[in-house]
Amino acid sequence: MMMPAKIGALLVPIALLISACGDTWGQRAVTGGAIGAGTGAAIGAATGGLSVVGGALIGGAIGAGVGAATTPGTRY
Repeated sequence: MMMPAKIGALLVPIALLISACGDTWGQRAVTGGAIGAGTGAAIGAATGGLSVVGGALIGGAIGAGVGAATTPGTRY
């Protein structure tokens, strides 16, 4: 029963490190989409109410949107 907790403890820091990657809105959208798709697939698998593919599609779309929207402004 402790295996999901261990996997989660490993995946959360990795997701946070990956989410910091990207300088342009396109790069941020791709990394956000990947993180969102992985999270959505995991939630879909865990809850059973939504399929894994459906969760990945919804999470990927939301993650890409959030990633693109949170691109830092240009600093000179």
